Amino acid sequence: MDHEAATAKRPPSGARAEQKRAAIIAAARETFLKEGFAAGMDLIATNAGVSKVTVYNHFGSKEALFTAVIADALDAPVGGTLVAAIDQLAEADDLRKALIEATQAWVASVRDNPDVLAMRNLVARELHRFPDLGKAWQHQPPGHHHPAVAGALEQLVAKGRLAIPDLEVAIIQLYSLLLYPHLVFSTYGTELDADLTDRLIAQGVEMFLGHYTPDAEAPS
Repeated sequence: MDHEAATAKRPPSGARAEQKRAAIIAAARETFLKEGFAAGMDLIATNAGVSKVTVYNHFGSKEALFTAVIADALDAPVGGTLVAAIDQLAEADDLRKALIEATQAWVASVRDNPDVLAMRNLVARELHRFPDLGKAWQHQPPGHHHPAVAGALEQLVAKGRLAIPDLEVAIIQLYSLLLYPHLVFSTYGTELDADLTDRLIAQGVEMFLGHYTPDAEAPS
């Protein structure tokens, strides 16, 4: 099979294609965690119950699949918290309170998710051997890595609740304020306690909204 040709094709779309994509990512995560980046695409395809051609049609390369697995590990908890509350956030009388509650659930689900730590450690281990993985990650905008967060912010912008001129910067800022401190500290075998976590979230949301809330919405 010509892998370059597969890379050039538009990925399959539709409900059935999304189901296959989700199955491939789930199988790839489990396989990469067990075997590392050296895991064969044949094995991943078998574990996903699809052909290797289907895997390449969806992702084009092992690097792209690995990147998608990393993004899914970080973004999946958001799908059950922040995105699920988008309608409430967009219409909430108190956006600050609603966003704090949503992000508390988000941070807890990511911080307490063993897959996130395992995937991060895997990435750190494999980057030393496969620097192209870092390039594959860097050459994609944050909105591609974290579509749930991007969608959440876009909804709030569409509703006029936030004014964000640069979505890419805003996503990185949101992660930096709310999530990255926990990932950094866990690298050293320590954990931020519940009180400090709540303070970081409350003040991080305050800083984020203070910067991106339109003047008409800003509290007097």
